[in-house]
Amino acid sequence: MQRIPAPRPADGEVLLAVGAVGICGSELSGYLGQSSIRVPPLVMGHEAAGTIIDGGGRLADGAPAVAGQRVAFNPLLVCGTCDRCRAGRSSICRQRRLVGAHLAGAFADMVAVPAAQCHLLPDGISDVAGSLTEPLACGVRAVALAGAPRRLLILGAGPIGICCLVAARAAGIGEIAISDIAARRLALAHRYGASATIDVSSADLLHEAARLAPDGFDAVIDAVGAGATRLQALRAVVPGGRVVFLGLHDETTELPVNYVVRQEVELVGSFAYTADDFGRAFALLVAGALRPDADWLEERPLSAGAASFEELLAGRARATKIVLRPA
Repeated sequence: MQRIPAPRPADGEVLLAVGAVGICGSELSGYLGQSSIRVPPLVMGHEAAGTIIDGGGRLADGAPAVAGQRVAFNPLLVCGTCDRCRAGRSSICRQRRLVGAHLAGAFADMVAVPAAQCHLLPDGISDVAGSLTEPLACGVRAVALAGAPRRLLILGAGPIGICCLVAARAAGIGEIAISDIAARRLALAHRYGASATIDVSSADLLHEAARLAPDGFDAVIDAVGAGATRLQALRAVVPGGRVVFLGLHDETTELPVNYVVRQEVELVGSFAYTADDFGRAFALLVAGALRPDADWLEERPLSAGAASFEELLAGRARATKIVLRPA
């Protein structure tokens, strides 16, 4: 823990008193010093919500930003003018910056963000719930990139996998199977509407996938990003199907490209979200599609941040999601 000067909001920015900030799996590599975009010294933290205490501008819905408003914010800053943004693909904006990676983030008492990135939290929606908007937006984006499959397989029932499941259910996908090594995560997936769960601690993923979908799944989302799961995704999808790579666990993976060619498997990367994806995720969150229940989410003080990272890296954390509370 360090004491540093409070951030100063620029024109169009607001200063937030952070109410809740989630630990994202992508930040674990930053904690280990292995991230190419999270370089110390840096305050990380991009899944957050809080209360406006200073600054001006207008919120995402065009209303004036006023001190005392509670908001969740979109941490992905884009230019809006490059060819990628003009094509509706702002998640791969050529000038993109991420709060908590390129700019100081929310693992702190305060964070400065553009007012236009902030969404007003209704009464009854807690800061902790608001902090889930960002990971849910990742799920919304991945499901959109999966197309409109009749049968979807999600590899990994961690926070992002569950967010993909919630987004898939909201998109009307009827058959959704999900895999994980932890029984408690699979139980959570079942409660959120998974059609089938696969416990890969005791069963072979591909064998079970073939039993559930003998012809293959129309689309597979890999929310883990390990070499093994990327290979499993290729083998579990139907010929001509689509694999969405979302997880970032391993930097590189050797893939059977000849198989991809011969089966015409479409490989798609999914990074973050567009502003529209974030807006859809926020609407789902407000509607109660994803809830910060104590059976899967644990709140801890910001001072417990380092210990929480260590537990997550060692696989000792019981909670599927850990959210830090600075106040």
